[in-house]
Amino acid sequence: KLQAAEASLQSTEPDNRTQDLVGQIASMRAVLAIPQNQIETIIAQSRRALEFLHPDNLTVRTTTTWALGRAYDLQGNRAAASQAYTEAISTGQASGNIMFTLAAMTSLGNIQEAENQLYLAAETYRRVLRLFGDQPQPFTSEAHLGLARIFYEWNDVEAAEKHSQLSLQLARQVENTGMVPSCGVFLARMKLAQGDVAGAAVVLAEADQFVRQHNFVRLALEVAAAQVLTLLHQGNIVAAAHLAQTHDLPISRARVLLAQGDPFAALAVLEPYRQQMEAKGWADERLKVMVLQAVAHHAHGEKDKAVQVLGEALALAEPGGFIRIFVDEGPPMAALLREAAKHGTVSDYVRQLLAAFGKAEGRTPVTQLLIEPLSERELEVLKLLRTDLNGPEIARECMVSLSTIRTHIQKIYAKLGVNNRRAA
Repeated sequence: KLQAAEASLQSTEPDNRTQDLVGQIASMRAVLAIPQNQIETIIAQSRRALEFLHPDNLTVRTTTTWALGRAYDLQGNRAAASQAYTEAISTGQASGNIMFTLAAMTSLGNIQEAENQLYLAAETYRRVLRLFGDQPQPFTSEAHLGLARIFYEWNDVEAAEKHSQLSLQLARQVENTGMVPSCGVFLARMKLAQGDVAGAAVVLAEADQFVRQHNFVRLALEVAAAQVLTLLHQGNIVAAAHLAQTHDLPISRARVLLAQGDPFAALAVLEPYRQQMEAKGWADERLKVMVLQAVAHHAHGEKDKAVQVLGEALALAEPGGFIRIFVDEGPPMAALLREAAKHGTVSDYVRQLLAAFGKAEGRTPVTQLLIEPLSERELEVLKLLRTDLNGPEIARECMVSLSTIRTHIQKIYAKLGVNNRRAA
């Protein structure tokens, strides 16, 4: 149909209308190239579209700019992708192109999440959901999954479970969407954390089958990485090693080597991968590799080096409020954090992580040993501080005066040793 449209335009005199039609056709070609990951085609057609589209055609310009952002995203050029998504949101809101404004917002949230800006990403995902009000829509599945990942990372498992289940329900309403296996990978991660290894294996088997049926090449790597982790939990190191090697997954290969008792070889895999991620500027992968490097150095008997690398990882993770990236490493990380505490690396953040480990291990939370516990009312206010409610709204929710809420907040800050809402 697009070829027929182009053919019919060849016999017409070029004017603003026909030029704009040329731009619309190019925009559609760019969007059609996205499922096939044809990066060069997406970029070429998007740029052609933006050249020919009328300046006032903001609706199609929004779609085109989003498509260009997707191409940069596929290239791994996160800075350019973020810029394109931000521009698409701006033109989309001006034109009323809700669908691609939503797509650009969700994609921008993904970039912010990948840059470890979890608070910013969470707010972007919430903006997506607010566009649709209280009625869940299939198009919001990705935003719900993003929130699920973030809440899980913040160790709010209940909220993570709620958003992940909703994301999966919405994803299943759309035919052939990659959101279904993405949800599966996340649910498997939660099941592993809960000790349900068999359940994780079942979920991943379904995700793997879905990816193969629909040829989702990029998602295949995510599924394989989760399968390696599950196989290691099952003690099947041979299968895990084969899968990690087949898909060339450096972090997974390092995990296998650690399971085989060879931390030196694991470090040899991790160091060049870290350098690659630092060169690319990929904050999420850099943090993952540093966490595992710290564990590997500790396993290799290099305690001082382990504490040093852990300190660097903590500095990167603290602004985003990361918890599970450490807790999910299990006892080796708990031992390393305690080692760091002996070396004087004791901060509110380290105490928070040790408290999370204590809860997971059935121990007395470290916060109860080191600081005055929060009262029931203060815990209630603290939970509300994590929402979008302002001071007066929190006061109304608790049915007390604003001055009383302010007093509670001051006490919370004092007990936690922080001085602002985000840190609390």
